[in-house]
Amino acid sequence: MSECDLLIRGCQIILPDLTVLDEGAIAITKDKIADIGQLSDIETRYQPKAVLEARDKLAMPGMVDGHTHTVQQFLRGGIVDEYPIVWIRILVPYESRLDADDRYQAAMLCCLQMIKAGITTFADSGSGDMEPVIRAVHETGMRAAITRMTRDCGDFIPEIFKDAAPIAVRKTEDLYRQFHDSADGRVRIWFSVTSPMTTSPELAELVAAAAKEYNTGIHIHLAEHLREVEHCLVNYRLRPAEYLDAHGILGPNLLAAHAVQLADREVKLLAERQVKVIHCPIANLTNQGFTKTPLMKALGTCIGLGNDGAHTADLDLFGAMRILKCAMQARHGLPIFDPRALPVPDLFRMVTIDGARALLWDEEIGSLEKGKKADIVLLNWRQPHFYPTRSVLQTLVMVASPRDVSDVIIDGRLVLKDREFTYLDEEAIMAAAGKQMRKILGRKE
Repeated sequence: MSECDLLIRGCQIILPDLTVLDEGAIAITKDKIADIGQLSDIETRYQPKAVLEARDKLAMPGMVDGHTHTVQQFLRGGIVDEYPIVWIRILVPYESRLDADDRYQAAMLCCLQMIKAGITTFADSGSGDMEPVIRAVHETGMRAAITRMTRDCGDFIPEIFKDAAPIAVRKTEDLYRQFHDSADGRVRIWFSVTSPMTTSPELAELVAAAAKEYNTGIHIHLAEHLREVEHCLVNYRLRPAEYLDAHGILGPNLLAAHAVQLADREVKLLAERQVKVIHCPIANLTNQGFTKTPLMKALGTCIGLGNDGAHTADLDLFGAMRILKCAMQARHGLPIFDPRALPVPDLFRMVTIDGARALLWDEEIGSLEKGKKADIVLLNWRQPHFYPTRSVLQTLVMVASPRDVSDVIIDGRLVLKDREFTYLDEEAIMAAAGKQMRKILGRKE
């Protein structure tokens, strides 16, 4: 009999093929899933140091938020009913006034909220000083792909948020050397070009070359607004995706957030270059419009989901799945009588294995399999809105919410047990965030 550090016993388990194993068990050794299977079999093979009783619970992979802004946590409720373009008028000025304490407290609060929502991994598209965010990831135990904001042009961008292209790339290189694979590999550093509107041809080419040299990803906001399309057409006589492709950015290591205002030929181009797309349903539908998700899926594009931060939405990927499904059904399904414009299995994969694939992390996370990292979320399943059900997966996608998350394990460590943090002081983090918010609001413009 082998020894394991933790045995999750008696739960239902969503397997990689999306079937559900009843009366299952998961053995965890160090940071990995040592074994997974029927409880009766696992118990005969493993002697656990600790046991997590999980009867009446459902185990699923930790979810992946493919695009967020942790430092914008203190803008919660601040952009509702605002006219576009929000990121130019509100988000950039807000971030330009943040100090290191603001960024740290915002990131701590964001991580706290994500864990309680079943999100174990996220991609932060960057701000100025990202060391406070990385510190928060280290302390909370989360997993993250982090970049720093990279811009070298744009009259509407404060000078403090712009650098000459070589300097901008060098700053990310410094961040990479200091923090890539830190926190036992839970932190990865990416490069970025924040937007086509703030990226010169020189910056695009330098970032593409650097990401290739360091074998890491590139994070960008792409085709987010019509003004971005206009900018590229006026200045380069190319649409945004075409402009980026002309300077070597499009490729399998590019994560393109939003991807809304795309011509069909751009959608095809992204698929041909194997670009990973992240949709942010609430942000997209309230500020940008409908995505061409069914076409992207038909062309084989890998699509993940993001919340875009607490300034636009609750950090709720369960809700994001439903909103995207309803939006795609209304836009693309109803006119042609297609009830499967975006099926439930595709949605679930977007927040799990496809989200992991978008972050270039699918060999280690995104599904519950022997040998993968133990990033596991348990839902309290025996509740009136779940039980009984004819389909576990369909009920999960169409009904579940962060309030149903009972336990969270990241990198083999039990972070949340019965909705209580095992080593983080939730009240202290919230109190510190409240104090920090008052400081921000009390500052003079």
